[in-house]
Amino acid sequence: MRNVVALLVVLCCIGTIGAQELNCSVQVNYQQVNQTNRQIFQTLQRSLNEFVNQTRWTDKTVGNNERINCSMVITVSSYESDRFQATIQVQSNRPVFDSSYKTTVFNFNDRNFSFAYQEYQPIFFNPNSFDSNLTAVIAYYVYVILGIDADTFKANGGTEYYRQAQQIVTMAQSSGYIGWQQTEGNRTRWELTDNLLSNTFKEYRSAMYNYHRLGLDTMVKDRKGGKDVISASIRQFEILAGRRPNALLTQTFFDAKADEIQQIFSGGPMVNTSSLVQILNKVAPIHADKWQRIKP
Repeated sequence: MRNVVALLVVLCCIGTIGAQELNCSVQVNYQQVNQTNRQIFQTLQRSLNEFVNQTRWTDKTVGNNERINCSMVITVSSYESDRFQATIQVQSNRPVFDSSYKTTVFNFNDRNFSFAYQEYQPIFFNPNSFDSNLTAVIAYYVYVILGIDADTFKANGGTEYYRQAQQIVTMAQSSGYIGWQQTEGNRTRWELTDNLLSNTFKEYRSAMYNYHRLGLDTMVKDRKGGKDVISASIRQFEILAGRRPNALLTQTFFDAKADEIQQIFSGGPMVNTSSLVQILNKVAPIHADKWQRIKP
């Protein structure tokens, strides 16, 4: 009996220590590419899944049930020799306490993803050097995912991960690839991590924690109280909009949460939504069709 217990302890420890931080589905969509040999795209997809899910990205011990569910969809628009032009859609979610519900916390489309790749080449990440744009972009979004997830569980909990993403930006700026420079316009990787770490956009990170940890996580036991907290969290974006209208982080938040917000405030215990809808139309007018379904 003692031996059986010891074996179970060992197996449990192996399951915890061996687990990586992410449970990520990486897909490579090559439907736009006119290629007879499509094996390279399938090899790339398999290699990226192994790279993301088998790499230890932090020094923390993570249980299998604590792994972050996320996805990366790489849509290749052109391919010639070993050069790929693509976009990457990144999404992650986290569980809500005492429920089976998974809430989307990040939903971002990066339209400037080009990289070089030869079939079967090793894919690895060195945090101290820029080796390829493929691994740099993937690793960058891994750390953004880790940071945003941490922010939803602890106030400003994701700072260390955002700094690691910012380090990748710094190393990649001399690579010549698009998306890493401050001067390249909106929705760049530079802008995303700069904003996440800037006190100018502090309301975003505060809202992420309050909305999820103090709002959604309490709704099973106190639905009206949770809705009140979520409403107050959304109102923080009015302050941010007064300082930085149409900020990237505001867009990022509502790209992930618009459907959920509409559902939360369209039923259940009634809360005052008249002023909330006005704020939503002001800070996220692109989702006005959803806000119209929220009845005061």
